[in-house]
Amino acid sequence: MLARVRSGALMGIDAVVVECEVDMALGLPYFNVVGLPEGAVRESKVRVVSALKNCGFELPQKRITVNLAPADIRKEGAAFELPIALGVLAAAKLMEEEPLSRYLFGGELSLDGWVKPIKGVLPLAVAARDGGYQGVMVPAANAAEAALVEGIHVLAVQHLRQAVEHLTGEKLLTPFTREQGAENPTHTRSTPLDMSDVRGQPELKVALELAAAGGHNLLLCGPPGSGKTMLARRLPGILPEMTFEEALEVTKIYSVLGLLGEEQAMMRERPFRAPHHTISDAGLVGGGPATRPGELSLAHHGVLFLDELPEFRKNVLEVLRQPMEEGLIHLARASQHVTYPCRVMLVAAMNPCPCGYFNVAGHRCSCQEHRVYDYHARVSGPLLDRIDITLQTRPVEYHHITRNGEDEPTSAYYRKRVEAARERQRERFRDEPGVYCNAQMPTRLLRRYCALSTSAEKMLERAVRHHGLSARAHDRILKLALSRADLEGHERIEDVDVRLAIDCRQLDRRSWLSANTHGGPPPRLRARPEDAYDRLLRPERDSRYPGEP
Repeated sequence: MLARVRSGALMGIDAVVVECEVDMALGLPYFNVVGLPEGAVRESKVRVVSALKNCGFELPQKRITVNLAPADIRKEGAAFELPIALGVLAAAKLMEEEPLSRYLFGGELSLDGWVKPIKGVLPLAVAARDGGYQGVMVPAANAAEAALVEGIHVLAVQHLRQAVEHLTGEKLLTPFTREQGAENPTHTRSTPLDMSDVRGQPELKVALELAAAGGHNLLLCGPPGSGKTMLARRLPGILPEMTFEEALEVTKIYSVLGLLGEEQAMMRERPFRAPHHTISDAGLVGGGPATRPGELSLAHHGVLFLDELPEFRKNVLEVLRQPMEEGLIHLARASQHVTYPCRVMLVAAMNPCPCGYFNVAGHRCSCQEHRVYDYHARVSGPLLDRIDITLQTRPVEYHHITRNGEDEPTSAYYRKRVEAARERQRERFRDEPGVYCNAQMPTRLLRRYCALSTSAEKMLERAVRHHGLSARAHDRILKLALSRADLEGHERIEDVDVRLAIDCRQLDRRSWLSANTHGGPPPRLRARPEDAYDRLLRPERDSRYPGEP
């Protein structure tokens, strides 16, 4: 006899419907699984047989063949055990096959029939909705996750016997609803890190606020102990909460990797990922034998923090260039092609040289000229061109260190301003699917939304000509100026917004290449930082722009 049960196999962060065909024929007792199963799926036959026997089901002594179709897709994990067990019962005429056609099934079986949680339940529920199925039957521990998808029934089962009783009509299950597993609506942020902990560095806090307001990439270059890492780790605390659509996208990625907590159905907080500089390119962008998502996708709609940026291997950094532009990472392998989303805020920190004190007042750099050049050259020009805000940090002054911090602005203060700016952007891009902030705005929308005053346009033109900025740098300055206008509530981009955006690109590539230790820093880096810092705090008080005498 032949029976069919449907489940799902993960392909990237999506699930492909898999038909589990169970054939029971005369012959020597044998259980075989075919259809490109990997190790855990091949071993499932042992657990399925033991679970069925320990639940009191008597199987006929026949040859059992299970085919997982389509056969050209690799099947991984233990999620196929529940549908295989139900298919075996249907093939043995111990239950009807018709109820099995209404749902997608997924679950791992223990030897005594208990159903254990699995990975990728959210993509499975999405596949059931898109495929027109009535719902899904999943482990009770994953039910809240599956209930995030509207329009389907979620049947939560704890034991194999419970699933059979529902499908045979003996004891029907009540569909699980989101309200049953709803998390506390008064959700508070778990991070105890606050911006008021950082003493001094007001100009860097302004830059961080600007980056958070528009979702811009940020690079901080300065001596050890100047607060680069401390500030970066407090960035999630001033970012607005994710919308439901953003949270659903992030939850799918974490569901595929099994990183959701036992009582966490949905990712509420924006991710913050800080991989070590020894990470491989596959670990950063994804890949490996199973083409799993990397740290870049795990930081989707959140922050990817790369500390000690030049210490990362060059080939690892270069793979970031295309995903930073597109917001997607395409992984092509011999067996499959998958695409992962990766719209992240890239925040990086680095020292100005190997010893850390090049171009730092009060310190003498001990590095030779070629070492400084080679250290900077590890960060390529194309990668640097994709970073909107590049600032040099300064050592914290003593009178800031000794302050108690009570007069420092808190994260709540910055978050309120950032949320107001993001609200303007949501209203602006309400008819643009997939665009949530200024940094994600495609080039075709620049002229539509980036309206400049006459003086601002002239200032931007002079700056581009003076510094030899690329077309990409020009567009990123426009987006950054628009974010500043959103923060201040300007109806259009004013010259003060453009001036601040230009000053936020202190580490121009031309200056990096001309760095030397004997003749001092290049003229622009030697003369400009103090003025630029002042304009970050009070841009309206200075009418100059970089390069103006």
